[in-house]
Amino acid sequence: MQAKFEHKSEARTAVWNTLEDVGAARFPFPPHGRIPNFEGAEQSAERLFRSSLFEGADRIKVNPDAPQRYVRIEALRRGCEVYVPSPRLRNGFKRLDPVTIPDDEMGAAASLSNMDDWAESVGLDELPSFDAVVTGSVAVTRDGHRCGKGEGYSDLEYAILQELGHGPIPVATTVHSLQVMGSIPRDGHDLPLSLVVTPEETVPVDDPPPEPEGINWSLLAEDDLDEMPVLRELRESR
Repeated sequence: MQAKFEHKSEARTAVWNTLEDVGAARFPFPPHGRIPNFEGAEQSAERLFRSSLFEGADRIKVNPDAPQRYVRIEALRRGCEVYVPSPRLRNGFKRLDPVTIPDDEMGAAASLSNMDDWAESVGLDELPSFDAVVTGSVAVTRDGHRCGKGEGYSDLEYAILQELGHGPIPVATTVHSLQVMGSIPRDGHDLPLSLVVTPEETVPVDDPPPEPEGINWSLLAEDDLDEMPVLRELRESR
């Protein structure tokens, strides 16, 4: 879609409705209110790992949403360690090591329902450096703008890594072509994209938007700190 939106909520609704209307959405249904799974998610993952950014990746962080399950599978098949954030980061990250997972179990290990059978818990202070981050998206643009489902967890997770001393990490997303917009608004704390991949196309972002500089504490309420205790720990340690 080449549509231009002044509000993220409008872009999200347009994507969810369009994916559903044309039959491009995939389980879980409905696509609304979530990172939508889409027809061609597997092909997008395969294409992602043919990009120069991912060809030599040894260790990546991947979101837990349905369409990126194929990214997790493809990464494991290629011998790449996968780190998946736990909900609200309450238990840090789950680490999937392809060395310990049989080839015929990698699909199961990459699914949330079976991941705990194969994953090792890793605390935030034990995280290694990442070669790249893969995030799910609702709407994106070719110049690296992105919006998720509106809860801000991907943005916060990246900002937390910055607070912990991790350097700049390239961020990629896999989406359906109908999720690529002409323009969407961007806030200063939004995660910038270095690479957008659809089933048909690989779109490098030559000049990604500027990275946010850690956590913008002024945007967080006490409820946010209660939902993600690591945020309170980080604030109290400053």
